[in-house]
Amino acid sequence: MKDWITNPVDYVNPLMGTQSSYELSNGNTYPIIGLPWGMNYWTPQTGKNGNGWQYTYNSNKIQGFKQTHQPSPWMNDYGQFSILPIVGNPEIDQEKRASWFSHKTEVVNPYYYKVYLADYDVWTEIAPTERSAMMRFTFPETNQAQILLDAFDRGSYVKIIPSERKIIGYSTRYSRGKMENFKNYFVIQFDRDFVSQNVWSGTEIQKLNLEIKADHAGSLVKFPQLKKGEQITIRVASSFINPEQAEINLEESKGKSFDQVKSEAKEIWNQTLNKIQIKGASIDQARTFYSCLYRSVLFPQKLYEKDRNGNIQHYSPYNGKIMPGYLFGGTGFWDTFRALYPLLNLVYPSINVEMQKGLISAYQEGGFLPEWSSPGFADIMIGNNSASVVSDAYLKGLRGYDAEVLWQALKHGANNEGPMSAIGRKGVADYNSIGYVPTDTGINESAARTLEYAYDDYAIYEFGKALNKSEEELKPFKSRAMNYKKLFDPKYNLMRGKKKNGEFQENFDPFEWGNAFTEGNSWHYTWSVFQDIEGLKELMGGKHKFAKMLDSVFVMPPTFNTNYYKEVIHEMREMQIVGMGQYAHGNQPIQHMLYLYNYAGQPWKTQYWVRQAMDKLYKPTPDGYCGDEDNGQTSAWYVFSALGFYPVTPASTQYVLGAPLFKSIKIDLENSKTIQIDAPKNSESNIYINQLKLNGKNYSKNWIDHFDLLKGAKLKFDMVSKPNTERGIRDSDAPFSMSTSDK
Repeated sequence: MKDWITNPVDYVNPLMGTQSSYELSNGNTYPIIGLPWGMNYWTPQTGKNGNGWQYTYNSNKIQGFKQTHQPSPWMNDYGQFSILPIVGNPEIDQEKRASWFSHKTEVVNPYYYKVYLADYDVWTEIAPTERSAMMRFTFPETNQAQILLDAFDRGSYVKIIPSERKIIGYSTRYSRGKMENFKNYFVIQFDRDFVSQNVWSGTEIQKLNLEIKADHAGSLVKFPQLKKGEQITIRVASSFINPEQAEINLEESKGKSFDQVKSEAKEIWNQTLNKIQIKGASIDQARTFYSCLYRSVLFPQKLYEKDRNGNIQHYSPYNGKIMPGYLFGGTGFWDTFRALYPLLNLVYPSINVEMQKGLISAYQEGGFLPEWSSPGFADIMIGNNSASVVSDAYLKGLRGYDAEVLWQALKHGANNEGPMSAIGRKGVADYNSIGYVPTDTGINESAARTLEYAYDDYAIYEFGKALNKSEEELKPFKSRAMNYKKLFDPKYNLMRGKKKNGEFQENFDPFEWGNAFTEGNSWHYTWSVFQDIEGLKELMGGKHKFAKMLDSVFVMPPTFNTNYYKEVIHEMREMQIVGMGQYAHGNQPIQHMLYLYNYAGQPWKTQYWVRQAMDKLYKPTPDGYCGDEDNGQTSAWYVFSALGFYPVTPASTQYVLGAPLFKSIKIDLENSKTIQIDAPKNSESNIYINQLKLNGKNYSKNWIDHFDLLKGAKLKFDMVSKPNTERGIRDSDAPFSMSTSDK
């Protein structure tokens, strides 16, 4: 496309990644109908109640339209309920009530969903606001038009108020952690009277009741005779605080028509996505790019709400109370510290200022920063990567929140085990005393923990420096940032688990997934030295041997050893089937590795492999990802890579260069400056940088600084079909590494 794309939301495919299953993830996404970072999302529900795979592309039936807060199928949902228009004798049972549908009748946009329910001859449409939504149902000629509400099991409540054409209630279902007093209070406002109404429990309709509290509650309301094409419109909202706040949230759509809500939602999406404009993309590239950008601005979700006076407040999943201030939930920092948060810091910093305030709330209410929130503490994954999320924001210039509280939070998390293994630092006593988490003290994935703690210590050190903390206070973090060296085995040139007595773990198999590593093997985790690639390079014997080790990742067969997991986990299969050897882009640990050739004086190999990954591993289709999309991380990798640079070391101000995907890109920054990226000769074959000019001057380095971009920058890439093996080859062209910058 020769012109700038001005309506980017039209290129988004929310079905990208939905053709997934437990055995194989092509994204493990579902179509999210909502606003950027919205509190509530909506999705058609094809899976059974409680099934994390709530929408899968290969399904044939829809059993409801569900309010959801689900970050991923592995985390499942919280506070969910669903709504379904039906015609005829009502069926409560979720499988019996489900209607056949076809993708041929689906219209799926971030701001609008439409589908035909074939068994009921009803069209359903959804348009969202931040905390509410409107639904419009177009019925056939019938005197049996009804709308069913399912408030799910594990304790729910429903009350019908016919005089107000309203249903209120709550859902208490959630999947992770322990949440005191948790309820998602909902209100549904209809635009016409009911002729009859019933509540139900389980699968039994209660004939005379208008109110019910049960393990699994719901309601049915029936309407007068309808002519063909007549519509019923509802407004629906919810609150985690109380029923009154749900009514306040419902006012987001008050006095508005369905089409007005739809139009306003579309405009918000275009404003958000238009922060990055592209020119010279193919149709598929544009669809892939904007679908990935859409995924990058969904999680974490806003958990805060505004009362009648505009005061910010939230239900706290950490202490069960209603608290003042911001809060967000639904993201795992193990995934998103890598690229998602750096993308926010560059393009959408103001929302991350709110998120930093939300982290302060979480720390003050829960005693630790979350590492995975869904919506509160979730005991899953490893690392202490809140350190990176906090540090990267501050180092990239974000202000307007109490950084001192976050400094105390990072120090506390770095030196204490939390209430569960995924909070604070599991194995911290050994890590702080001997420099690593041993393999023989009952703590799983110990080498991965060590590598991540070392990087997190670097992040804390950099944050502390920026806050002008004393050398004495910073010294332990600076020292521990080099702990990665303790696990390097020169025999294999790879990282290896180590026992408490200092000996390496026996029976080392670099192809074994798990054991000392997390959802990967030593070939994947060895590169997790974000803070000091120069030091890793020297351990491997210098830049030529380092580059050969990088090359080896693609040369080896996609072998995997299942001893630890006792089964083929989906991440193994996703690596195996893409034909890139041991490169496992479908999971996060290795996603930065393609950029590491820049540290070895061979930047053209980064340019080649990044383009290969973008072209082969991403499509704007239901099978469009090569593994879990993971709350924007795998999408943010694509967005950055398409821009031509990537944050290999979050909590530094450098981006490492790849090469842009399009002929022209404009990034409109919040400070009113513009980044202009031009690569006029870019093509399928012209994937290599011959020359780069920054603000009109030749630029040979393999990185670019965040603050140079923030000033407004012009990057001009001269793209060619054969590698320029003379550009970016000097040691001084290499990006940041702690051991060289801190000498």
